[in-house]
Amino acid sequence: MKKLLFLFPVFLCASLISNACEICGCGHSNYYIGLLPKFKHAYIGLRYQYKHFNTVMADDKTQFSRDYFKTVELWGGWNIGKRWQVLAVIPYTYIHQVSDEGVANNQGIGDVAAMVNYKLFDRSSALSKKTLVQQQLWIGAGIKVPTGKFSIDETDPAVVALANTQTGTASTDFMINGTYDVRINKVGITTNASYKINTSNRDNYLFGNKFSAASFVSYSIQKNQLLIVPNAGLQYEDISGNKLNKELVTQTGGRLLTASGGLEFSFRQFTIGTNFQLPVSQHFASGQTELKSRGMVHFSVAF
Repeated sequence: MKKLLFLFPVFLCASLISNACEICGCGHSNYYIGLLPKFKHAYIGLRYQYKHFNTVMADDKTQFSRDYFKTVELWGGWNIGKRWQVLAVIPYTYIHQVSDEGVANNQGIGDVAAMVNYKLFDRSSALSKKTLVQQQLWIGAGIKVPTGKFSIDETDPAVVALANTQTGTASTDFMINGTYDVRINKVGITTNASYKINTSNRDNYLFGNKFSAASFVSYSIQKNQLLIVPNAGLQYEDISGNKLNKELVTQTGGRLLTASGGLEFSFRQFTIGTNFQLPVSQHFASGQTELKSRGMVHFSVAF
């Protein structure tokens, strides 16, 4: 099976430690779309992700934070029959923050997520003797369960900042997504759209829902048993504001457009890949919080 299945949205829970980032709350909302390794029956692997945010308060530039959070994920997938697919991820997050108040660190298990996808169609047609067109359409739904730590005092004046220091959200959240993949010989174009629906946790804190859409172009280069797949694309995210006791938390939520480039290598049952993203445009906390960069490397074994 030479064809790659692309764009699995990993709904991990990542967080920021920051007094300044209490105005943003974007750490629990950001995840990116990645590439699935080539597999027929199942795969298991490790995935490392990082994100870097900077925040400077508009009314007092002496208040700042530089936030780095890194996540190692155990992730896997299983094909059930010809149309069903199950995907799961277990994240462990490490957070490092340098701010006007000093240096702070936090780490721990994140929220476990699982998704079930269904393949609506898988078609191949020849436009000519030398041109083969392959198409796949997947739809899916998933759940994120509160396995990460979340403990705050909702009466604390710094409650929003405290919420962003947690490795979990203490809420059960739901995801829906669709992925359309078209391949013309060695060139692939994959478009994905997803929506994450969050619920309030026991502390009456609600992280904003998130819409995400992306489109990637890839090119497959076969060298004997080695498959090389460079890829590039754009991703758009729209994150709603957070709520505490059903009241909107000001300066939370935002919009983000990133450009992405990556490279995947598959040899027999082994796949290794990397991806790097830079912001094209963004708007978080009235421009006070900015994503600087984010990236990922992964390794997996298929069965």
